[in-house]
Amino acid sequence: MKKLAVFASGSGTNFEAIAQACADGVIDAEVALMVCDVPSAAVVARAERFGIRKFVFSPKQYSCKAGYEKEIVDKMDALGIDLVCLAGYMRIVGETLLKAYEGRIINIHPSLLPAFKGAHAVEQAVEYGVKVYGITIHYVNSDLDGGRIIAQKAFEYDGSDAEEVHRIGQKIEHELYIKTINQLLCAR
Repeated sequence: MKKLAVFASGSGTNFEAIAQACADGVIDAEVALMVCDVPSAAVVARAERFGIRKFVFSPKQYSCKAGYEKEIVDKMDALGIDLVCLAGYMRIVGETLLKAYEGRIINIHPSLLPAFKGAHAVEQAVEYGVKVYGITIHYVNSDLDGGRIIAQKAFEYDGSDAEEVHRIGQKIEHELYIKTINQLLCAR
């Protein structure tokens, strides 16, 4: 069975959607590891409810990014991780992790890349006044939200409420991420 590592920093709704899809057999894989850089994040409790092994750390405990990324890589290697799914992980992936899992790290982003990169994509899009929003899943490389696009889904919204855009997008994120993970695992 294929093994996933899911990285998150916040509430973990995408983590839970992926874990539930694995538990239900919708994704023919298991979430073998949840990685979180915020010890107080809600995703930690979600992982516990699923009984999923977790690595929770505070970056301040390490002298550099390479230090905690080396520990993450060691844990993933020991588990035989096939695919790394970033699901609201709010850290830029560094060279240590990129080299170890090149071509096997994907991210979900709440915009139609290459537009509105970075942490506040929805707010930027609302401020700009766009009428078509979207979700992108892409490979992770050294460029911020710059890796090759795997999948996108657009939706129309004619308003100015960023929270509403997030709510609409979140449902699309869950469906698109599960579908994309399945496609990638079948291709391996």
